[in-house]
Amino acid sequence: MAITEQTDKLELVYTLLCDDVRLEAGNKLSFMGVFQNILVQQLPISLIKFAVVNHWRGEGTYLSEVRILTPDRKQPVVVSQPTRFEIVPGGFADNVSFFVNVTFTAPGDYWVQTLIDSTLFNEQPLTVADARAVQGTAPGSDAVN
Repeated sequence: MAITEQTDKLELVYTLLCDDVRLEAGNKLSFMGVFQNILVQQLPISLIKFAVVNHWRGEGTYLSEVRILTPDRKQPVVVSQPTRFEIVPGGFADNVSFFVNVTFTAPGDYWVQTLIDSTLFNEQPLTVADARAVQGTAPGSDAVN
């Protein structure tokens, strides 16, 4: 079966970024510290641990990788090990990539990319912002309550 035919049977339902993922009783996942951007008091910032969770629907066997690229998309900040997963017809799969000691050196939109069988399948921005710069540009309010 051609790769394009196989990936036509694969749907990425959602991607979550969070501090940690735990496997609970009943094969349920608990997500701690879900976030969509990183707002810090100073840069560079190192995250001790964080996870990228991809929830898949479809069927087939795939090799998944997650990488985070710098805002210019030229350098990888971190790259996961390839992970094989399988979805039975009508089923789903969760693929969790853990990263440790990841450093973001500058503000900007970093790119979280998901590759399937070494081909880019999806990407989304992860905004890293300096809170001092954001506060300095926010419009003020003269309203008195």
